Amino acid sequence: MNATTSPLKSTRMHVEPLPFALGAIVTGVDLRQLDAALFAALHATWLEHLVIVIRGQQIGDDDLTAFSARFGVLDEVPIVSKGQAPRYNKHISVISNIIENGVPIGGLGDDEVLWHSDTSYRDVPPSASVLQALEIPAKGGDTGFSNMYLALETLPPSLRERIDTLSAKQDITYTAGGQRRDGFTPVTDVRACPGATHPLVRTHPDTRRNALYLGRRRNAYILGLDVAESEELLDTLWQHATQNFLAWHHQWQAGDVVVWDNRCVMHHRDPFDASGRRIMHRAQARDAARPARDPAADGAPHPRGQHYLAQQLAR
Repeated sequence: MNATTSPLKSTRMHVEPLPFALGAIVTGVDLRQLDAALFAALHATWLEHLVIVIRGQQIGDDDLTAFSARFGVLDEVPIVSKGQAPRYNKHISVISNIIENGVPIGGLGDDEVLWHSDTSYRDVPPSASVLQALEIPAKGGDTGFSNMYLALETLPPSLRERIDTLSAKQDITYTAGGQRRDGFTPVTDVRACPGATHPLVRTHPDTRRNALYLGRRRNAYILGLDVAESEELLDTLWQHATQNFLAWHHQWQAGDVVVWDNRCVMHHRDPFDASGRRIMHRAQARDAARPARDPAADGAPHPRGQHYLAQQLAR
């Protein structure tokens, strides 16, 4: 896929697709000055490439929330783990390893190393996650993204058929970094854990294509199965969905704003030296309806992942 320039003559938006299963770099736009036509072009780019990196943005929290709100209904920040500093903007999550006066200024610290989809434990999880890099460590702390359209499309046919009508419960007790949330007790039975239930195969409401939707591995449970059978099936799906050919790892620069589509993307953060400073601000927007599987949505696979897969097979 070659680099392309937006057809909008009034802008200099430039889109460079990355040579992986997903992802594109966008330059030449200021997120504080997006008219309806330019945002429509940016939104279409996001749907096509699943993750977009918008370079060189010097914006504040109000700008970040205003931009994020254009993707859907703004979410309030998730329930935090105990001992974390209070947050004064209900739509901005601070993700940081920095401690000031003995109190973490944000969540997750130098954790969050497991693949996941954001807040899948909610009845209506986010469609768009928007993450802004304020400070980054000298090395490490990259974020990996994985194409869940392609994960579904490359499952063995028998496994694809087996999961078509199955749903999994998503536990709310722990954060993506494994920290227990304030007010929750340890999980002793995955069948009884608190959280939402979502289909393993969900239909994207905009593209009308199907994607594998795993959410999080910790304490997940597939309804209707024995716990042992659920664990075995989830392990198989996760092993498939986290293969390298599905993924791309973004090396952050200060000023990057990255938008990914939680409906068809999983992500995780690579390790980094805990002595390095890392500060990220995140906002999220959600759809109006819960994830669902549309039996009529069995059309052509998403072209981005299939284009990449065809390139790999031709080598």
